[in-house]
Amino acid sequence: MRKAITDVSWSATTETGTPTCAETATRALQGTTPEANRRTSPGRRIVTPWTVAAVAALAIVTAGTFTTLAGLLVGPLHAELGWSRGTIGVGSAVHMVVYGATAPFAAALMDRFGMRYVTAGALGLVGAGAVLTATAMTAAWQFALYWGVLVGLGGGATAMAFAAVVTERWFVARRGLVTGLLTAASVVGQFVFLPVLSEIVGRYGWRAAALTLAGAALLTGPLVWLVLRDHPADAGLRPYGAAEFVPRPAPVTGAGRRAVRVLLRSARTGPFWLLAGTFAICGASTNGVMWTHFTPAAHDHGMATTAASSLLALVGIFNVAGTVASGWLTDRRDPRRLLAAYFAVRGVALLSLPLLLTATVQPPLVAFVVVFGLLDVATVPPTIALCRTHFAADAAVVFGWANTAHQVGAGAVAFLGGVTRDAFGSYDVVWVGTAALCGVAALLSLALGGGVGGR
Repeated sequence: MRKAITDVSWSATTETGTPTCAETATRALQGTTPEANRRTSPGRRIVTPWTVAAVAALAIVTAGTFTTLAGLLVGPLHAELGWSRGTIGVGSAVHMVVYGATAPFAAALMDRFGMRYVTAGALGLVGAGAVLTATAMTAAWQFALYWGVLVGLGGGATAMAFAAVVTERWFVARRGLVTGLLTAASVVGQFVFLPVLSEIVGRYGWRAAALTLAGAALLTGPLVWLVLRDHPADAGLRPYGAAEFVPRPAPVTGAGRRAVRVLLRSARTGPFWLLAGTFAICGASTNGVMWTHFTPAAHDHGMATTAASSLLALVGIFNVAGTVASGWLTDRRDPRRLLAAYFAVRGVALLSLPLLLTATVQPPLVAFVVVFGLLDVATVPPTIALCRTHFAADAAVVFGWANTAHQVGAGAVAFLGGVTRDAFGSYDVVWVGTAALCGVAALLSLALGGGVGGR
């Protein structure tokens, strides 16, 4: 009887993941029908691959907003508490390194406990870290602990590795596009709200801005819990574009051990180090300089903080277009060549920046912002695609480790940039140095081999 039902095919498969009648009948015998899921999952009616992606994007936006607030805190902390920019840079560097180091373990924890638990917990951590920073911080080491560690942990768990997990589980078709959209969501959080936060800092102080973000994180948590599901099978669906129903895999125990095992295994291959190297330079030339030092560098040239923050917001707007376009291109072109092109143009743009910064916003600086925005996070879709090509089932965890390298590079330049400014009174050396690193990354991208055979 079971075989007879299995052999029936009464309706065509749809790309949205709706089960066929044959699948529904088969799963009725197995107790895995959508009706059974409705009884155990109250939010099932609103769960589709695209609503899951939308809620994941909201969580990424919320956590991502914390990432660039640190750039607005440099001036107020220096003025109010008398800390040097190098000291403040230590806290920012801790945040970036913890943010990156969390990613591979977060991806493994999602395999063990599910995305919903990990994401909701991460939003709680960033909220708690922001509250403690605003209400209990009196020393520089506390900034490193509250903002660096707590906000870094929560932000890292809801960053690009999270986007990779959502894409891998819920989508078969349109993976490049969805990766681009979720990456763009992180950009929205990191840049688009900067003018609003800058206005809050100017009018009400930096503590009010931190508490505002804490409230946003705590409000997003319940929506994540209501809609986010760990796997399409939990809602009786197939991944978007899948031809067959995909059972939910068993939880993977030993999440931490798995993350370390994947690192040790992948570290024996050339592609891993090439990917880690290019992504470290990506972090150095984005988070490390732009997110941390662009606003104070522009202020050094007489530009108002709000104007500089608005330029970063414009970077974020063009980031959305650039990242989505990059995802679309990644589905159609060699990702190695895309990476090389992105890094080469980014390097030229950064090399020109010291000549463009003035007290007022001029057309050449706006042109720089547009170009940099289009390229800033465009590296993510091709990097994830190359991780998938070389490391298959371990791709999300490997990308998490590459993201760790990204944040190590970012943290190093965030710290060294502050030290350089204290020593030379200018950021020019930092812009030129990171431009040279982008040239190296372009060459490394072309050195990556193709196919799983590179493992």
